Amino acid sequence: MTFTSDLTQLGKKAEIAKTPEEATLETFPNPHPEPDYVVRLTAPEFTTLCPVTGQPDFAVIIVDYVPGERLVESKSFKLFLGSFRNHGTFHEDCTGYIHNRLKDAMAPKFIRVTGLWNARGGIAIDVVVESGILPSGCTILPLPRSGYSGGRQ
Repeated sequence: MTFTSDLTQLGKKAEIAKTPEEATLETFPNPHPEPDYVVRLTAPEFTTLCPVTGQPDFAVIIVDYVPGERLVESKSFKLFLGSFRNHGTFHEDCTGYIHNRLKDAMAPKFIRVTGLWNARGGIAIDVVVESGILPSGCTILPLPRSGYSGGRQ
């Protein structure tokens, strides 16, 4: 199965969009729509800016989804996440926006986007946004523990 002709970023020089709204999320046909399975994408070095202070915020973004007819192409996903680097947004809004863009692009059977945000001001904010129904027989890997332990080991 060849489908790369539909993809505009894979295998080509592609610039990071100036804003998340301008970023293109590309998808391709699911080559194995049966049986259902879970895909996990982990971005351990995600950055965005605090919309109030302009200071950087750091997170691990984890996306778990059960594809329907389409999967997200990973280079376009990486470039999409990169578009947040100079963009000001709150943690909750950012995590929800990533969820909504992926959901709209792929129409998965189930999707969960988790943002494990590094502590700022002594408070770590972890955000989970999910939609759809996890099909029976599918198992989602457990989430890692938040990096902030409050001094506990």
